[in-house]
Amino acid sequence: MAFFYKKILTILLLFGIFIPVFSLAEDLEATCLSISESENGCNSGMSDSQCKELLQKCSDYYDQQSAKITEDLSKTSEQKTTLQNQISSLKKKIQNLNYEINQSSVMAKSLNIQIADTKESIEKTSEDINDAQYQIKSVLRSIYEEDQKSSLVVLLEGSLSDFFSNIIYLEGLNSKIGDLMENTQNLQVYLENQKTQMDSEVDQLQKTIALQSVQKAENEANKKTQETYLKLTEAQYQEQLASKTEIEKNKAKIQALLFSLAGTDDTEAPSFGEAIEIAKNVGSLVGIRPAFLLAIISQESAIGRNVGQCYLSDPVTGSGKRISTGATVIRIMKPTRDVKPFVEITESLGRDPYKTPVSCWIPAYVSGVPYGWGGAMGPAQFIASTWNLYADKLKSLLGHTADPWSIKDSFTASAVYLYELGAGAKTTATENKAAAKYYGTAGSYNTSVMNRASCIQTFIDEGTMSTYCQNLIF
Repeated sequence: MAFFYKKILTILLLFGIFIPVFSLAEDLEATCLSISESENGCNSGMSDSQCKELLQKCSDYYDQQSAKITEDLSKTSEQKTTLQNQISSLKKKIQNLNYEINQSSVMAKSLNIQIADTKESIEKTSEDINDAQYQIKSVLRSIYEEDQKSSLVVLLEGSLSDFFSNIIYLEGLNSKIGDLMENTQNLQVYLENQKTQMDSEVDQLQKTIALQSVQKAENEANKKTQETYLKLTEAQYQEQLASKTEIEKNKAKIQALLFSLAGTDDTEAPSFGEAIEIAKNVGSLVGIRPAFLLAIISQESAIGRNVGQCYLSDPVTGSGKRISTGATVIRIMKPTRDVKPFVEITESLGRDPYKTPVSCWIPAYVSGVPYGWGGAMGPAQFIASTWNLYADKLKSLLGHTADPWSIKDSFTASAVYLYELGAGAKTTATENKAAAKYYGTAGSYNTSVMNRASCIQTFIDEGTMSTYCQNLIF
């Protein structure tokens, strides 16, 4: 009986738990995809807290999928590199075999020329041997004829001493011709041996060329095979890359929706805790360190508490007035660069360009001539012309026209700008450099930003803040 219940329990576990796990995973994938493709986000029947919980699950799901595809991309990239190295090695082998085949062909041609020369020398030597043999025959015939003469004839033809001298000369000539013929025959044997040896070398070279040609053909076939594998691997890599791009796009949409649910009034300066949550959401969305982003916003506008103390009054000269006193202030906004885009931005958002706060001019002079302008907008303190450079990107990222005075929009704009300035690397050096560029020059500004970032990071990690940090940030 116990075995029966154990078996029933196993079946229930298999069909009651494991199958729903897979089903839930599939449902989550479909749900998250539906949300990322939807214009409205979560279902209308969901509360904000339920929607936020579901969006967080989707964000975690896409994080896992992105990590898995990143790992697959790394493996596929390694396979590509291996195949490319193999193809490169085969190309070198084929090139080397081409050199060896060409070298062997040149050597064979050279030997064939030498063989032809040797053959010609053998033929000439054979002719010399034939000439020597003919001369020897002639001398021997002369000696024989002299031997056949009678003493009377010898005496009648001349003196006896002439006869013997002639005989001695003929025998000496015969000996020299014999030596010459022997040397010539030896030369013929030597040349024939040389020709035989060179014929053998040519034969060996031809066999070597044939073998090298076979090896070259095998390497070329192997190279084609590896190139085919590389094409397949490249296709797989591109497919994985496309999947990663799609997942990152869906993840960005989910994070944007999460960001839109962040609990703060987007028209008022957030509390420090709310600002940290916004910085975390934006940092995750854009790819920079939240503490560094919040340090920039803290440095620029005291986290939205000081978005400007002046109004623009005269679009022609760019002068304005101080909000608190109404006193005239020069150089509020550069007319040729920022006034027109500022008016367009404010009017498109339903704001009055002459009653929207911007930064005042910080008095600065070079050789007695005033230098610089005010006109920075919102918590991130962008000037209008710079804001317009990022308007399209922000609209794509946020899903609406960005507002420089919106807390969330300004945090996002600052993050995008900082990312392009190199802060995405998240190192002290790159962040310090990005802070300097954000302000326009290195100095006390970026030093203060990095000190604030250190204080904020400590608070995020440990939940505590020193008196020094409190005085710096608050």
